[in-house]
Amino acid sequence: MIYRQLGKTGRQVSVIGLGCEHLDGEPFARVKETVDAALEHKVNIFDVFMPGKRIREDIAAALGARRDKVMIQGHICSTDVNQQYDISRDMPTVRRYFDDMLRIFGGYIDFGMLFFIDSEEDFKNVFETDIADYADKLRHRGYIKHIGFSSHNPQTAIKAINTGLPEMMMFSVNPAFDMLPAGEYTLKHFDEGIDPKMLRGLDPKRAELYRLCAAKQIGVTVMKPLCAGKLLSKEHTPFSQPLTAPQCISYALSRPAVSCVLPGCKTPAEISDVMRYFELDDKEPDYAEILGAVKNDFRGSCVYCSHCLPCPAGIDIAAVNRHLDTARLDKSDIPSGVRLSYSELPRRGGDCTGCKNCEKRCPFGVSVSANMSEAESLFGA
Repeated sequence: MIYRQLGKTGRQVSVIGLGCEHLDGEPFARVKETVDAALEHKVNIFDVFMPGKRIREDIAAALGARRDKVMIQGHICSTDVNQQYDISRDMPTVRRYFDDMLRIFGGYIDFGMLFFIDSEEDFKNVFETDIADYADKLRHRGYIKHIGFSSHNPQTAIKAINTGLPEMMMFSVNPAFDMLPAGEYTLKHFDEGIDPKMLRGLDPKRAELYRLCAAKQIGVTVMKPLCAGKLLSKEHTPFSQPLTAPQCISYALSRPAVSCVLPGCKTPAEISDVMRYFELDDKEPDYAEILGAVKNDFRGSCVYCSHCLPCPAGIDIAAVNRHLDTARLDKSDIPSGVRLSYSELPRRGGDCTGCKNCEKRCPFGVSVSANMSEAESLFGA
């Protein structure tokens, strides 16, 4: 297993976690064997958004004395009505469901997630009400360790981050969603499919969100990395050919500020299949060829695929470009954390010799040499 720091939380999370949604409704024996398999693979972060009491208690029972081995994403405002999943902004209801989650999982939740901040109404009903204050009080009292939120909308997510309250977020990240216009409601495409004509290269607002997260050290955990399996399906993929699960995971983990991908697994076999990601050679998770076949405005944009490597000077070109893209948000005020992270790279933009071998290999026509020069100019020696 590989671990990454989850933004300013400082917590080290496994780059592949467990989305527990598909365990809902399964018998306890299945829940336990899947939880056991995840722990055997050194997974240390679970997302438990489901409001049902039984599934929460089954997961907690499966963990048993190993609760401290796992960080739980528990969601504030996830409720049910007559055992049907629902979202509530009613404070007494919200409190009742989250208090019960605290009881079930040993009196604390590692990441208290303000749930489903997708619209302006969602934002106002959470961040401008007692719900945000409730989350903040839970953090100060130690009942939650960190405040986060979940969203599928880059515009609303940016607004939530700029309140200064969240330390991390769970966001839907996959190649298809990243190419849809920012105002498009991505979840409707689970049922309707994705029209390839809608794909217009990396959406600027989503790119801005990822860079803002990097600048403000907002750690990102990823939901919907496979787009509910549609990207793996020959029938439903909007690309020229289906992607594979490793390609989707690799893509998500290459986005700025992303620390962890949370695929939904409901059997030990599915856990083992996902963990094959760590056994593959460099070619199998490579997504660049498929994205490069999309006829859109990708040209000149780095997608951090590392096709440019190897660099004779030993530069991790994708890493330098990620730092540069973050700095471009506001060149006059580059966050100190981004400057520090850039300075810690073994080889930086100033080490570029200008040979341009990388540019010959880049599928997207990125002016790598110019980017290396700009990075060194912005960050200094």
